[in-house]
Amino acid sequence: MKKLALITLALTSAASVFAQGTVVFNNRVAGTLLTHIYAPLAGSASSKQSGNGSNDTPSGATSWAGYTLLGASLAGQYGAQSTMAALLAAPGANANLSSLQPATPLSTFRTGTAAGGISPQTATLGNVPPDAPLATLAVAAWDNSSGLYGTWAQASVAWLGGLIAAGISPTWNQDLIGGVINGAPNMISTSDPSQHLSSFNIYTVPEPASFALVGLGAAALMIFRRRK
Repeated sequence: MKKLALITLALTSAASVFAQGTVVFNNRVAGTLLTHIYAPLAGSASSKQSGNGSNDTPSGATSWAGYTLLGASLAGQYGAQSTMAALLAAPGANANLSSLQPATPLSTFRTGTAAGGISPQTATLGNVPPDAPLATLAVAAWDNSSGLYGTWAQASVAWLGGLIAAGISPTWNQDLIGGVINGAPNMISTSDPSQHLSSFNIYTVPEPASFALVGLGAAALMIFRRRK
């Protein structure tokens, strides 16, 4: 019996080492959290903004007039089935965005009256221990209508290369990460409700060539002014 108890203790300890924290990956929780994720702004695809609007919970003052919700259609570009989302995480509060890593599983979007909403999942944070008191979280979303960017690692490179639209929410500090003691929390802090997932949009980054043209234009303008 003593030997069996020691084996059980060893297995439990080993399991705790490899256990990972959890969070409810859902931005539509009635009465608790309601945010929206939007497609690029028509006519200004590189425009970027974030913040809750008047129809969000918690309510905010950001205007989303002119924006279309992700999932407004089922398929096609920015459709529910062809747009992906990942929960990004790092242990501790106020971690640098570059240190956040994607949780599993990834998700797609809802459609109809739930457009702009992530298809609910329980996300497992590979780099955050269970029952962690705090973690830094953010949500990434991207266009995968081409089928070429099935991971955030692939999508982020394509986004920065000007190939697809994507976006990352502002980070927030999430308390009481799920595990053995805590249930998986919603994406809003229980101790500080100002810390939560905010509404945001995906957008395109100008191609590197565009940056070069802007730089050349600025240089030419300076030369012209000096000559005058």
